[in-house]
Amino acid sequence: MAAAATMAAAARELVLRAGTSDMEEEEGPLAGGPGLQEPLQLGELDITSDEFILDEVDVHIQANLEDELVKEALKTGVDLRHYSKQVELELQQIEQKSIRDYIQESENIASLHNQITACDAVLERMEQMLGAFQSDLSSISSEIRTLQEQSGAMNIRLRNRQAVRGKLGELVDGLVVPSALVTAILEAPVTEPRFLEQLQELDAKAAAVREQEARGTAACADVRGVLDRLRVKAVTKIREFILQKIYSFRKPMTNYQIPQTALLKYRFFYQFLLGNERATAKEIRDEYVETLSKIYLSYYRSYLGRLMKVQYEEVAEKDDLMGVEDTAKKGFFSKPSLRSRNTIFTLGTRGSVISPTELEAPILVPHTAQRGEQRYPFEALFRSQHYALLDNSCREYLFICEFFVVSGPAAHDLFHAVMGRTLSMTLITRRYAEFSSALVSINQTIPNERTMQLLGQLQVEVENFVLRVAAEFSSRKEQLVFLINNYDMMLGVLMERAADDSKEVESFQQLLNARTQEFIEELLSPPFGGLVAFVKEAEALIERGQAERLRGEEARVTQLIRGFGSSWKSSVESLSQDVMRSFTNFRNGTSIIQGALTQLIQLYHRFHRVLSQPQLRALPARAELINIHHLMVELKKHKPNF
Repeated sequence: MAAAATMAAAARELVLRAGTSDMEEEEGPLAGGPGLQEPLQLGELDITSDEFILDEVDVHIQANLEDELVKEALKTGVDLRHYSKQVELELQQIEQKSIRDYIQESENIASLHNQITACDAVLERMEQMLGAFQSDLSSISSEIRTLQEQSGAMNIRLRNRQAVRGKLGELVDGLVVPSALVTAILEAPVTEPRFLEQLQELDAKAAAVREQEARGTAACADVRGVLDRLRVKAVTKIREFILQKIYSFRKPMTNYQIPQTALLKYRFFYQFLLGNERATAKEIRDEYVETLSKIYLSYYRSYLGRLMKVQYEEVAEKDDLMGVEDTAKKGFFSKPSLRSRNTIFTLGTRGSVISPTELEAPILVPHTAQRGEQRYPFEALFRSQHYALLDNSCREYLFICEFFVVSGPAAHDLFHAVMGRTLSMTLITRRYAEFSSALVSINQTIPNERTMQLLGQLQVEVENFVLRVAAEFSSRKEQLVFLINNYDMMLGVLMERAADDSKEVESFQQLLNARTQEFIEELLSPPFGGLVAFVKEAEALIERGQAERLRGEEARVTQLIRGFGSSWKSSVESLSQDVMRSFTNFRNGTSIIQGALTQLIQLYHRFHRVLSQPQLRALPARAELINIHHLMVELKKHKPNF
């Protein structure tokens, strides 16, 4: 049927596109022939019109001619018009048959239609159900999302609470004071291990409470009282224990290295005092410095004196010069000399003192040598003296660093406070002073110009030597301490034999006064340097007639007034202790303290006069000035009694 329909359409198209002559010859059949139901409508066909495209017609004709059925019909000579009519008839028959088939199947079609309608209804209900299900799913998805958000929030709250629990647990553990700590601090002796363990725990809790108080934690108030009482108890027990150890150094014939070693086992005690009671820690340190400095000084003076007693009696003297002539007259009762002059310049075994084995050998013990009637050359005594000094200095420095928890410049300062008196002893200056005083005493009785010249040259060389040795100290303050100690020692020895108006005494007195004044200025500079600088600047302005420039110094003056009022007592106390530790001659130390306090009073009096100028007279801070007479009375209380 499809092929027939195709052939009919092709035939119809060939007929419509046939030539004009053929259409005129067969006009009758085409117009009203029985084979055609409708006349051919060519009203709109205008072959003369420009709109008619012949190319398209050719294309259609060519396309139809290419059809296989058309080619077959043309080959067999079939009449296309007749064939077309036959095809149309067949189509009509097929159409009628199809209609009858539809009529016969109408019930089935109606049933199918009803089924399709019912199916549409079912699908519609399913669509509604699916829509409702989709809406429910959307609602469930929203609920799931809400639940997820709630779960995330709960998880965050859980983590936060866990973190808070950990922090809170640490806080509570740090603040709670266990009964074992209280019992150990109150009842246990300081030498027991549990006291040390609980003391470390107390120190940690005290530090934790201070930290939490800085953050504003209110719970600290609940334990502050308990911790303070425990701290006071621990500080009291530690102070008594350490001071007893320090006082044990003072016992005669005590080996101070033994209690030092014992103190190192309890070095945390001093660390606890530093963190919780600095005043007590300072008291212990000052007591240690004062005690050990005197012990070292006394020990080395005694050791040096006893050491010289075991020296060989045969030492070089005036009769042992290489070119001396034996012109002594021999009398009847003269006693021949039993010693050999040949041994005076003989090296013998003296050179072994610098061998590795002898150089680091144990120091000589004088009383043991005296009991055994042993004698040693001066080189051996010199080595023993300096080896003992070096050994004890190294031990002391290590102890200071470890026990007092210091290093660098702080350790050097503390070491100098302990060993300064001992190290300041210079054998050369002592011998010079004794030698010079003897010659000065003789020269006063029997004057000799040549002797005076030689003594002057010797004095210059000794002064230069002392300056060179002082230059080895790093700070100017240490240099001045060394110079003052040596000048004071030489002056003291000279004044025992020489007249007060002698050239040597006057020279060393001038040197001592100059260095003492410089030391006082160096001593006052750290605590009162700002006050000194302002007074000097202000006096210079007043002297030049530029006092109006003082009006811009109100803030600086106010700061100086309040700073002096709040710190002068502690500064004077520290200054006093510093002088006590630095000088071997206590009388000289008293004089230096007196000079420093006098200069401080003069400085403050000058400060009062500057503030009485019209430019500063209305300054409100002037009401906070300390009265000069009151300051003098208070400073007398701080005058040290050596």
